[in-house]
Amino acid sequence: MTAVSLGSLLYEGKAKRVFQTSTADVVAVEFKDDATAFNALKKAQLEGKGTLNCQISALLFEHLERQGVPTHYLGLIEPNWMAVRPVRVIPLEVVIRNRAAGSLCKQMPIAAGTLIDPPLLDLYYKDDAFGDPLLTDARLDRLQLVTAEQRQQLETLAHQVNLSLKELFASIDLDLVDFKIELGFTADGSLVVADEISPDTCRLWDQRTTDPTARILDKDRFRQDLGQVVESYGEVHKRVQGGCPQPRIYG
Repeated sequence: MTAVSLGSLLYEGKAKRVFQTSTADVVAVEFKDDATAFNALKKAQLEGKGTLNCQISALLFEHLERQGVPTHYLGLIEPNWMAVRPVRVIPLEVVIRNRAAGSLCKQMPIAAGTLIDPPLLDLYYKDDAFGDPLLTDARLDRLQLVTAEQRQQLETLAHQVNLSLKELFASIDLDLVDFKIELGFTADGSLVVADEISPDTCRLWDQRTTDPTARILDKDRFRQDLGQVVESYGEVHKRVQGGCPQPRIYG
């Protein structure tokens, strides 16, 4: 790793480690091969998953940048490492649903695959201890995680991400069913997309097949014990590569 020198570990999550670097305004993110589901009640090691998620995230971050969406991404360091700007992450998971799937179908009388137009935006409190609960407006106000103005900015940015990604994925025969993103503030107060955008955080269905199992190219393959998780992530990577330039190397 020649572009930066690693410092101390700042944070370790389920799928990534974040390190200080020799450059004050740059941190390094390592994508791990760990796979988790159901708040880490289900775990596995899937060789190659970290590299694929890192590469896919890099390509998608750069695509968003070209569309005018600000992100924390700076460039790749190694195949499973990227350099990013440090951000103060808002403890909210922002979920946008273009089709009904997953938990939504358990919470509402709506059939899986139903088109949702306009897309549904949900906010969840990001805290494993509380099970990442869905927030009502009153609960969000109570927590005071964002101001009314910041919430509007956050939701506008999330919808911009959705439009950009839906268009890209449709061009490579992938249906963006739903996804979650994390947002944060940089040192100068700018709101940016952070964390990752990958099959770990997006539901992606292959438009080239109607088989309800074969079309799944995302983390649901792990959640539902469908197998071929890494192979499916690899297919997503191959298609995204076909629609985006090679990601830049930091430094």
